[in-house]
Amino acid sequence: MKDEEGRGRGRRRKKKEEERRRRNRRRKKKGKKGKKKGKKRKKGKKSKKRKKRKKRKKVKKRKKRNKGKKRKK
Repeated sequence: MKDEEGRGRGRRRKKKEEERRRRNRRRKKKGKKGKKKGKKRKKGKKSKKRKKRKKRKKVKKRKKRNKGKKRKK
């Protein structure tokens, strides 16, 4: 009987999983979205000079001061 009406515990879990999957699918859409349509350029000789990407400067972690000074003497 429960099977026919599409109710019951299993059905509910399935629904929740589907919902989660749907949400994840919505969340995942970051990055490149397929091929861009447009004029195709003729492939020429590639130049050897490539622009170097600027490296991000690493931020040094600050040293913790008064590390063990809060202890009562």
